Amino acid sequence: MNLCRDKQIKDFLLFLFLFALLFVGTGTVLAIHLVNDMEVQWLTHDEAVVSSLLEQGVFKETIVTALMNTEISTDGRSLLAAAGLGKQTESGIRPFFNQFQQSTLCITLCAAMFLLFVLAIGMFVFFWKRKRLYQQADKVLTNYINGDYSCHLPQNYEGGIFQIFSSVEQLATMLQSKNETEHKAKEFLKDTISDISHQLKTPLAALAMYQEIIENEPDNAETVKQFAAKMGISLKRMEQLILSMLKITRLDTGNIVFEKNKCRVSELIAHSINELTTRAKNENKEIQIAGDDEQQFICDMNWTSEAIGNIVKNALDHTQNGGIVHITWERTPVIFRILISDNGTGIDPEDICHIFKRFYRSKHSLDTQGIGLGLPLAKSIIEGQGGVISVQSEIENGTTFTLSFLTES
Repeated sequence: MNLCRDKQIKDFLLFLFLFALLFVGTGTVLAIHLVNDMEVQWLTHDEAVVSSLLEQGVFKETIVTALMNTEISTDGRSLLAAAGLGKQTESGIRPFFNQFQQSTLCITLCAAMFLLFVLAIGMFVFFWKRKRLYQQADKVLTNYINGDYSCHLPQNYEGGIFQIFSSVEQLATMLQSKNETEHKAKEFLKDTISDISHQLKTPLAALAMYQEIIENEPDNAETVKQFAAKMGISLKRMEQLILSMLKITRLDTGNIVFEKNKCRVSELIAHSINELTTRAKNENKEIQIAGDDEQQFICDMNWTSEAIGNIVKNALDHTQNGGIVHITWERTPVIFRILISDNGTGIDPEDICHIFKRFYRSKHSLDTQGIGLGLPLAKSIIEGQGGVISVQSEIENGTTFTLSFLTES
């Protein structure tokens, strides 16, 4: 029975069973005592009758015969009735019966009071423990309502009430998780808005200044042309910033579903650097690609291209004229790797742990391009597809980014 799984109810049922044994035992002892007492009283009565008859000169044989007689005659019953000793006789006239009656009543009342006391104590203990359990549950539930999940309902025992407690605990855990998720979402939104507003201040201030200069010198074509070009650069920076933040926010909130397909690595790399080859040529830099053209692996082509492109863009930002960016790939039975290395300035050891943080700019690279979102976005894309991105760098000897994916059969 499920009822018997509840420890408190089980203890109470055990108490009732023991009480029943006590009741039967007490009744048995009381019955034996009453029988013995009645026997003593009967014997005393017979002794008194015999003594009286002997004093009156009745023969012993006659007395013994009378005591051993079991038959009742009409004359005998009539004689007792005439003497006032019949069935309706007052108990006070029969002292031995009166004593037995008083003794029996007293013992019975004492036994009944004792049993009732034991039963009352057992019921009081059960309901007291039950009340404490309900009070504890009420306190914990009140804390849950107020958002405090530090205390928990008791779940150490079986039984209906504890199954309810377990269900409530599961519900509380779900609510706590939901609250934490909502809190993190609010904090994330707050930080995102703060980051965007902070990053937009500089280009907005520049736009306002350029607009004011152009407004003050509308007839100076050279000035208008110069600051209009600067306005275009600021607008492009703002566009890049907003698009990058939108992408990384969608990745963080899980709104992006990667469409994984089997892709040729050579096509993936070509798609990644399509818009960067012209820049590399203009800056007198070179992007070299080496690997098996027929090699394939499973990924989301567009998003993985975005990640690789951001890493290559970062490599171009940190290489000097004549710099080279190498892109290679390799496959093992377990892992597929894409390696992107450069011979640039390298990353300072104090910065290498922070390069994937949003808007992080090293004090050694303040004169380079970028807004500090390329590498964090690449990391979110790679990890979102179950991959791992790692970096090795040495000052003045370049940097190597490694993108690792488990080989899928």
